[in-house]
Amino acid sequence: MNLFLKRRTARVLGTGLLVGLLSAPVAWAQGAGAALAPPAGPPLRVILPVGPGSGVDTIVRSAQVALSKALNQPVVIENLPGAGGITGTSALVKAAPDGNTIAFISNNHAVNPSVFKKMPYDSLNDITPISVVGGSPFLLVVNPKLVTAKNAKELQAFLKVKPEDHNYASSGNGTIIHLAGEMVMDALEVEVRHVPYKGMGPMITDIMAGQLAMGVASVPSVQGQLRSGTLRAIGVLGRGRVASLPDLPTFAEQGFPDVDVMGWFAMVGPAKLPPAQVKRLHEAVVAAFNDPEVKAAMAKQDNQINPSSPEAARQFLKTEQERFAKIVAKANVKLD
Repeated sequence: MNLFLKRRTARVLGTGLLVGLLSAPVAWAQGAGAALAPPAGPPLRVILPVGPGSGVDTIVRSAQVALSKALNQPVVIENLPGAGGITGTSALVKAAPDGNTIAFISNNHAVNPSVFKKMPYDSLNDITPISVVGGSPFLLVVNPKLVTAKNAKELQAFLKVKPEDHNYASSGNGTIIHLAGEMVMDALEVEVRHVPYKGMGPMITDIMAGQLAMGVASVPSVQGQLRSGTLRAIGVLGRGRVASLPDLPTFAEQGFPDVDVMGWFAMVGPAKLPPAQVKRLHEAVVAAFNDPEVKAAMAKQDNQINPSSPEAARQFLKTEQERFAKIVAKANVKLD
């Protein structure tokens, strides 16, 4: 029985996040050595197809100064959110392939070709992959006042009693958070109502308030709530445990090996970026994320950093797009 095709999506709840463009900050490292050398060329424009304060935004800003130092070049961050990342990526693919414009993309880049009827660019051929830098684990969290379960098996039994009485929230239709939730419910073999929100912030707020029973969330977005007990984590959706929650098992460890997803992010450039520029930018992003201060910030946020090669990044993006195409088709998710 195809559970996905039977699920109904409820109307969008929540007021959403008021997202405005921040004035683009410029980072130019001027350490003891750099002070003697002028910056090499114009600033590097870093497009983020997400809003300020989001997970990828926080990660990239943590590495902004280190990236500038590695390049000996000012770094300007520009948030261009909208349409699940399409707005910002559209700006990237139109940029000149001169090494002065890059973007950091995430899971939605691989999901969008399957959920949108029309795309203004080719997600694989209109970019130049530079590195899949790392990822952020996802958790399934529940309101402990509404859900008595403390692990995946208990949750499965709890939901199967009266599945029509339960729901789960996501940060929006067709987002990676939505598809991660669908993946969990399919693995648990339960059919519960999906309630999309406009952003993770309102979603978490309403789960805490008891308006929703559960949802998938990134670790940094719920760390405080987990400590206070206002939310309970059922399991990690990826293959490895989370450093700050060492006693929380993965869904695979709990008997659900098909639950395997995390929030990755990758550096990409426009199509036809010269190999010399790919090499320069790849070396810089590896150096930036190996900077001691950046590594400490990533560890504090429970981000898992392991920059890939450009070749591995290209294959990864292709594989992810193919994988999520199957998940989207099964879930029957379509956006205009």
